[in-house]
Amino acid sequence: MTRDLSALPDDALLAAVGDMDAATDPVPAAALPPRVYYTDEQVTLWLGDAIRTLRTLPDESVDCIVTSPPYFGLRDYGVPGQYGLEVSPAEYVATMRAVFSEARRVLATDGTCWINLDDSYAYPPGSAGRQGNGQRKGRTFTAEGLPGTRALPPKNLMLIPERLAIAFQDDGWTVRNRIVWHAANSMPESVTDRLAHRYETVWMLTRGERYAFDLDSIRQPQASTGQRHEGRSCGSGEGWPSSWSAKTRALNPKGGNPGDVWTISAAKYPEAHFATFPIELPIRCIKAGCKPGGTVLDPFSGSGTTGAAARLLGRRYVGVDLKSAYHDLAVKRFAQGVLDFEAGAA
Repeated sequence: MTRDLSALPDDALLAAVGDMDAATDPVPAAALPPRVYYTDEQVTLWLGDAIRTLRTLPDESVDCIVTSPPYFGLRDYGVPGQYGLEVSPAEYVATMRAVFSEARRVLATDGTCWINLDDSYAYPPGSAGRQGNGQRKGRTFTAEGLPGTRALPPKNLMLIPERLAIAFQDDGWTVRNRIVWHAANSMPESVTDRLAHRYETVWMLTRGERYAFDLDSIRQPQASTGQRHEGRSCGSGEGWPSSWSAKTRALNPKGGNPGDVWTISAAKYPEAHFATFPIELPIRCIKAGCKPGGTVLDPFSGSGTTGAAARLLGRRYVGVDLKSAYHDLAVKRFAQGVLDFEAGAA
């Protein structure tokens, strides 16, 4: 049985998203009212639980959401109240529905929402030590210190991105695109009874049929730009003009549609112990899905990769996180400007 966390009062919400660990954090951020941790002329960083913080933001106050929520069961961030350690996929989906229900309210009616997610495999509690180093550290639910799940038989791919997309549709979102992020330099897996995992999912959601979207800003060079082709020879509909016909057409001089498979190398921020998505990923999302001068929201801000992309593109940024240490990393990155990102430290 799942719970609708969006309807819970604050005290019940705290109990739902995680127990407080007084021994390690006597006053967890999840237990405190959200507060502004850092602000300047372009950035506002909130410290607090994502749902509680989103509840404080005005309706339709951001133009674009780009985020990567904690994946189900793959990492313990050591923060009381964190998401991702729910006991079953259904509980995780209920938590994410609560978050993005508030996010939808905060998003402008013509805004876009981009959500990076990955999947994991089911193993029962206590089995982490028997799964092999590659799987356990990569895609297995029972990584060290995590509880495991009996919601599915062992070795099942749990289809977390698909479960969430269907739930989001039920909540009124329009699922506009499924983007495959192919991480060309992904970590190897030692698994021998299935194929190695090489991609993550990015959902592009909108509040309705009409929304701001600038395809020209992310077009890619075409080898045959300027050449003319007959009829359907362009294959993916990249002719100029865009209508299908048997007439001779020229390719769009601005470049081709990048399609829904993005090959972008994974990145690691040198001062963080975790892998972050590469800055090129939010850059593409923001260029295409956020108006110039608009505001970008990341309710799981982490070390600030989305914020760095927003700053680089001249957008305002609102970031939310439970862990002040991650905001400290983000502020340091912002102070360094774009030089470290151009060097690959995204």
